[in-house]
Amino acid sequence: MSRLRVPVDCPVCGGELVNTRLGCRNCGTELVGEFGHCVFCSLDSAETELLKVFLASRGNLKEVEKHLGVSYPTARARFMQLLVKLNLAGVADQNQVMTQEQILAEVSSGALTPGEAAALLAGLGETAEAETN
Repeated sequence: MSRLRVPVDCPVCGGELVNTRLGCRNCGTELVGEFGHCVFCSLDSAETELLKVFLASRGNLKEVEKHLGVSYPTARARFMQLLVKLNLAGVADQNQVMTQEQILAEVSSGALTPGEAAALLAGLGETAEAETN
């Protein structure tokens, strides 16, 4: 049975949604309260696939590169994006994110899609903004 992904943002105001009700399919018991959500549930299918490939390759980005069919800098950049999204990237890690020139070169070579490049470039802007504050 295919399950729907749990939304993490409110479709009305954009605020964070919280789990307030849990139920048991077996006996019908229900719990009501405010429960934390799974940080991994906010990942899209491409991010989930990247995480699975990374884990299956035992953290070897060269293997991730081969599996995804992208360059090493692209594999590393995608992984850094994933760490940032999961709030697992430290300041030192964020300094390893690709430069604007590297991102554009990856787009011109076809290793990155324009959408992926836009997300990476937006991440560069967020990093620069955080450093100035």
